[in-house]
Amino acid sequence: MILKTYSRLFSADCDVTLDTLERLHGRKPHLRFRFGEWDLAGIDDMFVVAGTEESLAPIRDSHGPVIVRDLEAVQAQLLASGATITQPIVEVPTGRMLYARHVDGLHIEYVEWTAELVETFVRAPQREGRLASEL
Repeated sequence: MILKTYSRLFSADCDVTLDTLERLHGRKPHLRFRFGEWDLAGIDDMFVVAGTEESLAPIRDSHGPVIVRDLEAVQAQLLASGATITQPIVEVPTGRMLYARHVDGLHIEYVEWTAELVETFVRAPQREGRLASEL
């Protein structure tokens, strides 16, 4: 069900954060886009979410994103395990997402990527013998 996981990093300035991460990883981000008030970037298994303190406040306690194959199936599993959906499924630039609070209190973002992104960042690397974490 899970295709890829990221560690979320909160930042006030995406460019400044990426300057350091690009040096450490030796590459540019594989994803970079703006969504609402946030600048977002994926580099290897790190996902930068940059914005003001106010704009980041609603998701400061969250983890992820966790990239999944089938968001409805994940939602059903989450609900069956007692989780609460805190953000119902919505369209986002990379596909669709939801937020859920697990019974243990963990707050996690789950994302179902578009078919194009799954092919580019999961399936193609797999065929080449690389892990999705080696992007």
